Amino acid sequence: MKIAICGCGIGGLAAAILASRAGFDVTVFDQFDTPKSVGSGLVIQPVGLSVLKQLGAAEAALAKGAKGFHMIGREARSGRLVLDVTYGAPGGENFGLGIHRASLFSALMDVAKAEGIAVTGQHRVISTRLDGQGRFVDFGNGKTLGPFDLVIDTMGVGSTVSRLVAKPLPYGAIWGTVDWPENCKLRYDCLQQRYRRASHMIGVLPIGTIPGDVAPKAALFWSMPRTQIKNWQHMPIDQWRRQATALWPDLAPFTDQITDHSQMIPAVYGHGNLRKPFGERIVHIGDAAHRASPQLGQGANMALLDAAALIKCLELFSLEQALPKYVKARRLHTNIYQAMSWAFTPMYQSDNRALPFLRDYVLSPLSKIPPMPTVLSSLVKGSMIDPMRKLPPS
Repeated sequence: MKIAICGCGIGGLAAAILASRAGFDVTVFDQFDTPKSVGSGLVIQPVGLSVLKQLGAAEAALAKGAKGFHMIGREARSGRLVLDVTYGAPGGENFGLGIHRASLFSALMDVAKAEGIAVTGQHRVISTRLDGQGRFVDFGNGKTLGPFDLVIDTMGVGSTVSRLVAKPLPYGAIWGTVDWPENCKLRYDCLQQRYRRASHMIGVLPIGTIPGDVAPKAALFWSMPRTQIKNWQHMPIDQWRRQATALWPDLAPFTDQITDHSQMIPAVYGHGNLRKPFGERIVHIGDAAHRASPQLGQGANMALLDAAALIKCLELFSLEQALPKYVKARRLHTNIYQAMSWAFTPMYQSDNRALPFLRDYVLSPLSKIPPMPTVLSSLVKGSMIDPMRKLPPS
C-alpha cells in the first residue's frame, strides 16, 4: 500500500514510523524547508507514553522531559487549593511527562531516520483529488504527486484538506519557554497554576531540556481572552510582568526572563470534530479530525493514539474496512475527552463568575472524597476508558 502522510508533526511521524514497520510504502510531506516543531511545552500522559514505547521513542523522550507526579492549582488571593490531582506516588511508574515540543519532535524524528523514512520538505499540501488510480496530492503551481492508495492528513489545525470547522473558544493563551531558576521555591515534579476567578490563569510546567541546551526549562503560560492577545502584544512587558507577579509573587524569576513579546507564542483554541473523519482513500487524525481546549493536556496524546489505532487497523483489515474500524475504535475515547474538556474549561478560562465559585467551594471539596481522587487521576492519565476500544491487542 502506498501511503502519503501530510504533515510532519507528532501524529505524522508516529503514523509514518508504524506504517513503515507494517510494510507500507510511506511518503511524508511537510511545508517547511527542514521539518521542525513549533510551540512550547506539552504533557505526554501515560496513554501517550505507551505509544512512544511502541515507537521506540520513549527512552529519548524520558531523557529530555521532566516527570510530573502532581497537578496543583490555587486561588491567587486566598491561596485556597482548588486543583489537586496526583498520578500516583512520587517517583512511581505513573506520571505525566512534561516535554518541549522540539525535544519530542527530535525523539520521533531520530526513530524515523533510523527506519529510513524520508521527509519531503517544501511541499505544502493544498488539496487532494481522487481518480480511478488512487488519490493525488496537489501542492499548487501545477505540482501533483501520486497516485496513493491512502492519504493520511496529520496537518492539525492548519489542515488544508480537513472539512472540520471548529467553534472558536473565547479564551486563548500565550506560551513561553524559560530557564528553571536556581533556588526556585516551586517543585520541579509538578504542574502548578494560579487563578483569579476564571478570567486569570497563569501556570508553570517543568519540561526538562531542549535540543542543544542542558539547562532545565519550564513552559510559562498565561490565559487571556483571544480578543485581547493582539492588545497584549502592544502592552509594555513590564506592565504584564507586574500583573503576573501580583497574582503569583513566586513567579518573578520566571517572568523576569521575558523581555520581549516574541518570547511568548500566542495560541487560540477551538472545539469540534468531524462526524466522519475519512473518505475514499483519505483519513484525518489528531487536530485535523477533532479539537478541544488544552485544559486536560490531551492533544499530543490523542494524535499518538490516533496514529497507533489507524495503522493497527490498516494491518488487520482491508482499506475499506480499516477506516471505519479505526473511527469506531477511537470515537468514544475522543468524544468523552472532548466533552470533559468542554465542561471543565469555562471553570478555568471564562468571564463567568458563578463557575469559579462552584469550582472552589463545591467541586474542589468533592474531589477529595473517594472515589473522586482515583477518577480524576484516570482522567488526566487519559485512561478513563480504553483508548483503543475493540482493537485486538498488539
